[in-house]
Amino acid sequence: MAVTQEPKDLGFGAVVAAQSRVRLMNRDGSFNVQRGGRLQAIIGNPYHSLLTMGWPAFLGVLATVYILANLAFAVLFLACGPGALGESDTAFPAGSFLQAFFFSVETFATIGYGAIVPETVRANFLVLLESFVSLISIALATGLIFARFSRPIPRIRFSAKALIAPYMGRTGFMFRIANARRNEIFGIEATVNFARFVTNNGVRARAFTELALERKRVIFFSLSWTVVHPIDETSPLWGMTASDLLDSEAEFLILLSGTDETFFQTVSARGSYTAAELLWGHKFTNIFLPPAPDGIVRIDLGLIDGTEPAVMPEIAPRPKV
Repeated sequence: MAVTQEPKDLGFGAVVAAQSRVRLMNRDGSFNVQRGGRLQAIIGNPYHSLLTMGWPAFLGVLATVYILANLAFAVLFLACGPGALGESDTAFPAGSFLQAFFFSVETFATIGYGAIVPETVRANFLVLLESFVSLISIALATGLIFARFSRPIPRIRFSAKALIAPYMGRTGFMFRIANARRNEIFGIEATVNFARFVTNNGVRARAFTELALERKRVIFFSLSWTVVHPIDETSPLWGMTASDLLDSEAEFLILLSGTDETFFQTVSARGSYTAAELLWGHKFTNIFLPPAPDGIVRIDLGLIDGTEPAVMPEIAPRPKV
């Protein structure tokens, strides 16, 4: 009986591997997947959503919750009836919605100007409730803001293009990365997977192969690192041309992981290059600047994308299967 091996789809699933006709991973490392029920996902896991959403969206959510909470308490203060709130010399008519709203704001933020005060028992109990809600809300918002600031997020720059360039008398697939932050990442490891469409028994589906790297891990990542896959007889890229990679809709999926020295936590970064983002017959230009007067080594991150033409060695054509 023939044994069917499980396809090595890296966790994308058989449907994505076989049917998706777009790149699997965007240049910024996000996966090219649309998730349905996004609102339900946010409601079901609000903590994770508030930690991972962008700062404009996060501040927008906080502002919206703040306004809605004060609107709700303003309605409750009005429901306490006339005379629930007393005032001295304010611009808001007694018993108006604006009076109740701004009194709620002063209570919620513990400002307490004293110009508007609760006059009835029901209003005082409502102040007690709002003070408790305010205490919990401010504590939660403070914790979320601290968690967002304390999360180690690497900022690793990928070169705009990956290259098929001369390497050790042959050729190599390579790309360049640099740490754009001042903090250090140590023990950084790179994994590069080569995805392309192949036809087996008349079925066209993606195949995934992890590429062997000239150096898979570097201990210190202070400057830049050119990640290289040597293209030799054992490489799935051996003998392939730019046209072959385009026809097979090839994509190179990259995962970087290391330890952030500031937080001593594992951090990761992702990226990808499609066949159209490969530059053939070029090599990277020097990214290092002349040493400073004190001898410190310097690099210019603005040069990370720099390339120049290179003489390519003769490569035997890929045998036809």
